[in-house]
Amino acid sequence: MNGARGGIGTLAESSLHAALVAWYAQPGDALEAVVSGYVIDIKREDLLIEVQTGNFAGLRSKLAQLLPRHQVRVLYPLPVAKWIVRTSAEGEVLARRKSPKRARVEDVFRELVSLPELLSHSHLAIEIVWVEMEEVWRQDGRGSWRRRGWSIADRRLLAVQGSQRLQAPADYLALLPATLPDPFSNRDLAQRLGCPLPLAGKMTYTLRQAGWLALAGKRGKALVFTPPAGEGGAR
Repeated sequence: MNGARGGIGTLAESSLHAALVAWYAQPGDALEAVVSGYVIDIKREDLLIEVQTGNFAGLRSKLAQLLPRHQVRVLYPLPVAKWIVRTSAEGEVLARRKSPKRARVEDVFRELVSLPELLSHSHLAIEIVWVEMEEVWRQDGRGSWRRRGWSIADRRLLAVQGSQRLQAPADYLALLPATLPDPFSNRDLAQRLGCPLPLAGKMTYTLRQAGWLALAGKRGKALVFTPPAGEGGAR
């Protein structure tokens, strides 16, 4: 068998992952099914459904093996509301606060940039699940440089507010603002979306590698892009 989870995220066994599998599963689905040597979260007849709560890079080889023969849907949660719960090393709740950050659809490109050439495969769909969630921080003296002394112990699903599926080229190109000039630069995109410039760069790189944006030259030192003939979107 190819790996215990074959690409499920770093918190694969978190409460969030298990809760999303339970939320999405239907009667008759097979859970933790083995297909082509990989463990699949949900098998629904010919459809394979994976819940990915972390990095997409680990999915590349798994998807490359499965997509030629199977329809695959990858569920990825993005929080519309998130609460940070701080606990002691023993699990006692010390504080709970709501994070000011709210995810937006463009955030999915932080992960899609890891497998852009697979997005154009007709068998692959990405489904963003809009969630309310808790992130549990444990005071264990470790953690990242952002959370000095605190490690993420769990992520918990509180509610699902809806979902958004991306599959056809038009689904992705519809995320480009209608007010973009043609051609447009990463800075144009960042300004109109109100997002960081590096995230705009991830979007254009992903769409280019998928074959849904074309390089149209330069404006000064900046690359500019345009959808290929025949591809549409919100523009």
